[in-house]
Amino acid sequence: MKNITLSAEEKLIEEAREAARAQKTTLNHLFREWLAEVAGRRDRARRASELIERLDYVNAGGPFNRDEMNDR
Repeated sequence: MKNITLSAEEKLIEEAREAARAQKTTLNHLFREWLAEVAGRRDRARRASELIERLDYVNAGGPFNRDEMNDR
């Protein structure tokens, strides 16, 4: 694992540490989770685009008015 150094306002750091304590974890753990989420955004967007392309053949028959959309 590689170390990095971050800078932030002291108040923000303390609030983040309190949030981590409330979740019974560490600020490092929360940061690693956030970093993984940010790093995975591009892949999730790519997979969503691929799914939309695969479902391009689907036609719901719309457009629908409000009453038609609420019919059950």
